[in-house]
Amino acid sequence: MFIKHIQLMNYRNYSQLSISLSENVNVFMGDNAQGKTNILEAMYYCGFARSHRTNKDKELVNWNGDRALISLYVKRSRIDKKINIAIFKDGKKAINVNSIKVNKVSELIGAFNVVMFSPENLKIVKESPGVRRKFIDMELSQLDPKYYYNLVQYNKVLNERNSVLKNKNLEESMLDIYDYQLAAFGKYILEERQKYLHKLNIHGGRIHKDITSNKEEITFKYVSSVNLSGDLEEALIKALKEHRQKDRERGITSQGPHRDDFLIFINGIDAKSYGSQGQQRTSVLTMKFASLRIIKEQTGEYPVLLLDDVLSELDFKRKRYVLSSIKDIQTIITCTGIEDIYEYLDDKSKVFTVRDGTIVL
Repeated sequence: MFIKHIQLMNYRNYSQLSISLSENVNVFMGDNAQGKTNILEAMYYCGFARSHRTNKDKELVNWNGDRALISLYVKRSRIDKKINIAIFKDGKKAINVNSIKVNKVSELIGAFNVVMFSPENLKIVKESPGVRRKFIDMELSQLDPKYYYNLVQYNKVLNERNSVLKNKNLEESMLDIYDYQLAAFGKYILEERQKYLHKLNIHGGRIHKDITSNKEEITFKYVSSVNLSGDLEEALIKALKEHRQKDRERGITSQGPHRDDFLIFINGIDAKSYGSQGQQRTSVLTMKFASLRIIKEQTGEYPVLLLDDVLSELDFKRKRYVLSSIKDIQTIITCTGIEDIYEYLDDKSKVFTVRDGTIVL
């Protein structure tokens, strides 16, 4: 899978952009705040119908336009995809895939697989469980439409349950209905998350040893608010009922996949609490490259890899691992200079200079 061509109109600081890409390595080089990340953001948007930097779509529209347009031409092993997205000033969007209108985000996700590695990804290790849940949910959603469906339905029921918990006169039978619905959707979420963590341990374990020259061993452990042994649906129902009184007092659901987390251990030590900055960065690198292999394993082709200003953050050993591991993967890199990566480029690579929202060849 690779991007053949991208067009932007009134997207961020781009009034107009139209470029063809190499199926190997593409480098967008330039000073900071020139628009390099905006190009990667537009590519990422075509995978998930959301930005990795903001929750407000209207911020993506250039100040002098009434809408932003993204067109992405993706070459796939079976059916090529042409993704067109219009983003309006009021935050609404219109999506077409191969000239067919997409009415739900679920119909877009999976059409174009992408993995992004950016400096902000360090939050996966360092910050709250919600960041780690988002990581695993995004990865699973682009691999499994059923997972995305169950996740959306689970969150819908969860919001409804939280709303009715605040009603002091609510009959218990109403909560019973919500509990059974949450358990039905939550079961699939728990099953698939555990399967994904198992794959992450397999692929991530090998990758991390390669990066660290066998000096470190990484493991991932899923931590749930419910008992993961036995029937998961029954375990969810039991947990919800046992904590119902507390939930009613607080007006929020305290049990379920929305409260779960996964821990990252390096040589048996919690990376979040005790890992060095270098170990935490390597953990994220491991997870991202493991994601590449999991997607390849499940879909038969590698996704597109976006490296947004991360090479400057890596030491020589980690940088060498990244650049020597992308030979069969279309990679889009942003950086301020190519001195450190020049030897990894070949005659098929393309280098674009970005200057104030324009491409200078």
